[in-house]
Amino acid sequence: MTITEQPFRGWSPEAVVFDCDGTLMDTEEHWQDARRRAFREFGLRPAPGFAERAKGVHYLDCGRMMAEEADKAHLAPELTESLLAHFMERVAEDPVTMPGAAEFVRSLSGRLPLAVASNCPLAVVERSLERAGLLSHFGHIVVPGDPGPTGATTGNTGGGTTGSTDGGTLIRPKPWPDVYATAARLCGARSERTLAVEDSLTGIESARRAGLRVVGVGDRPADGRADTVDLWVPTLNAPELLELDWVRPG
Repeated sequence: MTITEQPFRGWSPEAVVFDCDGTLMDTEEHWQDARRRAFREFGLRPAPGFAERAKGVHYLDCGRMMAEEADKAHLAPELTESLLAHFMERVAEDPVTMPGAAEFVRSLSGRLPLAVASNCPLAVVERSLERAGLLSHFGHIVVPGDPGPTGATTGNTGGGTTGSTDGGTLIRPKPWPDVYATAARLCGARSERTLAVEDSLTGIESARRAGLRVVGVGDRPADGRADTVDLWVPTLNAPELLELDWVRPG
């Protein structure tokens, strides 16, 4: 569906699933800084435009991209480890929410099931949301399962976070649909009646492939690649979002 003046007429969600980085938490600058630090640590330089290509990419894939674009493919494991370590340091130092994000989450909390679907490791998502005072509002956190014996990891925050596999099936990172499809199911909602809130084209593709409707947030790409969203807003306190019937309390 392309953007319209009244994109949600006659429709309301059964659940809302948020991306974390760049949607709830202002961490893109942290990722960029972590990439710069990791490149510098190994005496490498990113290729022009790398920051934009890396936006929304799973950190394991980002580490591989960093190594391949520097023509140092053998350094992928070390670069990935360095990238994540630097990022977690920055998050711990400076947890910042995106404009309107905390207020929007709190306005929906208790009225709709809420979840997070992220390409970040579970510990990073939990730490970010906890430091921002938002973790308790989400019933589930769904992240990709890293390769290895643990499989796909989901977190249920309703009384302490627990890790489990999603029926033994590996949850793949965005742009695969897995994280959003799993989050909708855990919320007890049909995919077509679940709303995704996303800032990246990678995440938007993931949500649409899972059958969710989408609100895009942030700077709208000028090349038309975001035309599949139902509504695009600059921030989560934008009037065109807050005035929707299902957003207004009561």
